[in-house]
Amino acid sequence: MVKALILIADGTEEMEFTIAYDTLIRAGIECTSAFIPRGLSPYGSSDTSPPLAVCSRQVKILPDITLDPLSAGPEKYDALIIPGGMGGAVTMAESTEVQNLVRSYYNHAEKRIIGMICAGSKVAITATLPGQPITSHPSVQSEFPEHFEYKEQSVVVSAVPGKATLVTSRGPGTAFPFVFTLIELLCGKDKRDEVVGPMIFPSGTTGYPF
Repeated sequence: MVKALILIADGTEEMEFTIAYDTLIRAGIECTSAFIPRGLSPYGSSDTSPPLAVCSRQVKILPDITLDPLSAGPEKYDALIIPGGMGGAVTMAESTEVQNLVRSYYNHAEKRIIGMICAGSKVAITATLPGQPITSHPSVQSEFPEHFEYKEQSVVVSAVPGKATLVTSRGPGTAFPFVFTLIELLCGKDKRDEVVGPMIFPSGTTGYPF
């Protein structure tokens, strides 16, 4: 079974997280959400383990696990997905564990998929990924060094030979074309179409193909 690891932290954008998680499940992909802690959070706290993630609009989500880098690598999962939401994205971008995890997926011998959406694309900078086509929420566009080829497209797919395929997207409104792209890359076009059909999008509104 194809497996995906989806990161979440206090301040994560809840639409980007839940649309990715839910839609990947519809495609038959086994998903695990991993909480990234950050000291004393301004979003509140929880006594549960893993703690409830308090998202950007105060929606509370119970992750499956707290991140354990030793059991979260590319040997265990086919895809690593990083949602946005500025608070969560900053936590992930500043996390040494997340930076190392991204690099391990990017350089793994068996080609993996890395998905980043909205401000989550900031992790490409702090993980020191090489320059390539990329996109993000416009609010963080200016943070990308010149060696990245920044594009104002709903979804950008970068496939550097011998490296993980990097899929980036812009924000909550592009979450569906983002996850449909991930499904196509992980499971093929037929599975993507199988998932899209029963969701009954109004004509021309899926954002896919972009």
